[in-house]
Amino acid sequence: MDLHILDHRLRVISISKNGLVNFTHPLIKLIFLRNRTRCKFFSLTETPENYTVVLDEEGFKELQPSEHLKVESSIWLPLNVASNGNASSSSQAVGVTKIAKSVIAPLAQQHVSVFMLSTYQTDFILVKEKDLSVVVSTLEEEFNIYKEVGGESVPMHCQDVINGLQKNGKEAIQPTVHPVVIPQNQFCVMSLDPDTLPSIATTLIDVLFYSNSPKEDAQSAPSQGLDCIKFFSFSLIDGYISLVMDTEAQRQFPADLLFTSSSGELWRMVRIGGQPLGFDECGIVAQISQPLADSDISAYYISTFSFDHALVPEEDIVSVTDMLQHQRKDPAAS
Repeated sequence: MDLHILDHRLRVISISKNGLVNFTHPLIKLIFLRNRTRCKFFSLTETPENYTVVLDEEGFKELQPSEHLKVESSIWLPLNVASNGNASSSSQAVGVTKIAKSVIAPLAQQHVSVFMLSTYQTDFILVKEKDLSVVVSTLEEEFNIYKEVGGESVPMHCQDVINGLQKNGKEAIQPTVHPVVIPQNQFCVMSLDPDTLPSIATTLIDVLFYSNSPKEDAQSAPSQGLDCIKFFSFSLIDGYISLVMDTEAQRQFPADLLFTSSSGELWRMVRIGGQPLGFDECGIVAQISQPLADSDISAYYISTFSFDHALVPEEDIVSVTDMLQHQRKDPAAS
């Protein structure tokens, strides 16, 4: 397997709901006028709490400082796993579970926090730039590691990294087992030809910036997991578009423009965290992805500024719920 360290330096940002009006123009520019901004990596996710924006340094220049803007202090580097033809094809699971054992678990063991962004096309594992030496030394036995430099993939080894950090000790602290909420929405993971983006512009702007559910207040703190929650994600990364939305939002878009996998399956969400998770804790993604991987259950995983979100196939939601409830009753079993 090949692991690519992509040629992007990313920032993770939160925009408050009531401050969005201050950023609609730059966000619309980043979505629809990418040639004007030179931004190559852009993702915008709406949750009940806020909007999470992940973008490269060119895109970051478009956003002015504001009391409504929170910027996580770290620079993040996106990693991407690619099969080099030697990978076993026995596992049918897709998404984060494909890399749970080979990437997510080893990094958690080495106290490396990750920020996940699954898209229709692939999964990005974001790590802090300062942790790169630990990441490379941890994963170089399992992967051929390449760093993209100016469009070229250059082989990389542990000694190539300025080792500002010693390899972290393996005595991993038992991670906090976070509560989960399972809302009732059914979700779709979809894509779109970038050339047809102008055709859905008004709908996308309406869904992202103007659609307020009448149940918005009730959604802000779903207590029993019975309610639907607001969740919409748009990514435009290296020319590829990915959208995650619930079926209610999907109905607003022209059916012939958005496409999904041939099975057209629906997904259910597991929302992780009772309180905002922060960016320094390790093992949150591993805590969810490991049991899913053990059961060969596909999952898309989207981290946001406050909480994490795993999407699993609708037909697996009962078994996933049982598995996670058991994990929370008996954390030692995880």
